[in-house]
Order: sequence, then C-alpha cells, then structure tokens
Amino acid sequence: MTTVYDVARVAGVSTATVSRVMRESSLVQPETRQRVQAVIEALGFVPDATAQGLSRRRKDIIGFVGLERGAAEIDIERESLLFVDQIVHAAEAVLRNTEYSLLLTFGSSGQAFERRVRALSGKVDGLLVAEEVMAGADLRRLAGRIPVTVIAGRRDENELDVVLADNVTGITELVAHLAGPHRYRRLCFVTGPPDAFERAVLARPGCVIDQVLHGDFSEASGTEAARVLLARGPLPQAVVCANDQMAIGVLREFQREGVAVPADVALTGFDDVYPSRLVDPPLTTVSQPLRELGVRATRRLLARIEARMDNCALPPQTSVLPTRVMIRASCGCRD
Repeated sequence: MTTVYDVARVAGVSTATVSRVMRESSLVQPETRQRVQAVIEALGFVPDATAQGLSRRRKDIIGFVGLERGAAEIDIERESLLFVDQIVHAAEAVLRNTEYSLLLTFGSSGQAFERRVRALSGKVDGLLVAEEVMAGADLRRLAGRIPVTVIAGRRDENELDVVLADNVTGITELVAHLAGPHRYRRLCFVTGPPDAFERAVLARPGCVIDQVLHGDFSEASGTEAARVLLARGPLPQAVVCANDQMAIGVLREFQREGVAVPADVALTGFDDVYPSRLVDPPLTTVSQPLRELGVRATRRLLARIEARMDNCALPPQTSVLPTRVMIRASCGCRD
C-alpha cells in the first residue's frame, strides 16, 4: 500500500510538502506541485481521510453559529429563504468545492448558547459567526483558539475578520427618501441598534423620532410592535423596521385592524428578502448582498485556516459591502 512517505521519497520532497500539495497550499512552487502530483498519480496514492485529517490537525468541518429569532416560526419564516438562510446557502456553495462540511447550530442569546458555541469550537476547524452571538471580548478570545469570521459584526472591530453590509448608508438613504420626496416628519423605528437611524433622522431638518420599539427580528415581534403602536395612537407617519420579517408582521397586523399602508402610515423594511416583493403593498426596503456576505466570509475563513496551518500571519480584515434602497409601494411611491 502506497504511503505519503513513498510519495515524498520518489518526488524528492518532504512529507510536509506532499501534505501542502494535497491541500492545495499556495506556499508550494508550481514546478514542485506538478512533480508531486505526477508521483501521486503514478503511484496511485489515495490518502486516508482520517489519517490525513490527523496529520494536518484538521477536522474538515466548518461551524456556522447564528441566533434564533422568535419563539416559533410563522408564515414567511417557514416558507422562505431569509437573512441567515441565504448566507448559509452561500457558505455551503463555497465549501462544496472543498473537503469541508458545514455544521450548523442556532440558539437564543445568553450564557447557555455561548457555552454551546465554545464547545463547538473544539470540534471544527473554524467558525462562521452570523452577527455577534457573544460579546466582542469573548469573540476575540475564541478567535485566539480557532479561526473566526464574523458576518454582520461591528464595523469598528479591528481584531477579528468581519464581513458586513453598509447598513449605515442604507438607512441614511432610506430616511432621506422618506423625509425628502414624501416629507414625512414623525418616524418610528422598530428594533435594531437605533444609533444609525437616530443620526439619519436628526440630519433631516424638522424630522423627529416618534418612538423606538424593540423586537427580536421575527415576524411575530413585528406583529407585537404594530399592536403597541395601535394601542398608543396616534400613529407616526412612517414606520421603519430593521428587517423585512418585522415589517411584514407590522403590515399584516395593520391590515387586520383596518389601517391602510401607505395611505394611513408608510412602512419600510430592511434586507430585501424575497417575500418583501410579494406582499401587498410590496415593501420599500434596503437590499443587502446576502449571498455575497456568505461567500466573502467563507472564503476569508478558509484563508485564515490555511494561514494558521502554515504558521503565516494574516492581519484582521473588515470588508464592507454596498447596500441599495429598493423603492416600492409601501412608502407611498407608485410601485
């Protein structure tokens, strides 16, 4: 039975070089790579997956960690590809051409889930973290043990690899549209970090934040936010939601109670998931490049894993992808 030692001897290289060739490391010179590959083919060498993983200190598994939204999935959460779903599909598409498999875990924010994430880190080669499932300091400590890439993390993070969309520009342009052509002045924000929204509103003369309601990014929390608004009255001129799921929850509750969108109140979402185009009226929203977020983050994580295997330094990197306001009928424009 041919072994890696046989390949190394015939090719005149070290076993480490043979290992690098098999995992397509960029550190191998093209001439050396071709010579080793020719020997592998001539000898009919087929590496044992388990032994190969042990020798490379690799498990061939990438972990994906995300927060669970809402107590129960309803409607669009059951039937459609949403924010995290699209990112997962993109990550898996990248890994499809490698030896890695994707292991998913989701949970509610808190210490119990953080313990699960730490336990998972010992079973994978690297972690894709969708949003900040734990405090930044804890994520940085985790990244000291294994490669980590954060998706939709903090823009000012300088010790971790982060891939995010330019949500600040997206929300600023959305508020400019509501306050400019439509002249809305009393705006309500439903959940999410309010700082970018607050800056965008205050930059428009005469605009005020009518109120801020918090949810968990699920359709059900949008429904609850609409009920709070209806109970308080009078309604703001526009309701700006931090994602499309909540906006759809708000829309359906308003419609159940006889409130017309956009005649009585304008409504917008964020993300541009497919159902946002199908509801009536279609949602004005901010489009995030969801699949590109998954692709970029996965490629960056693979690069960091390889760099760590080869004992190479790779500085932390923050990649910011552009967003785009999608004007539809829910804000008062003609679709």
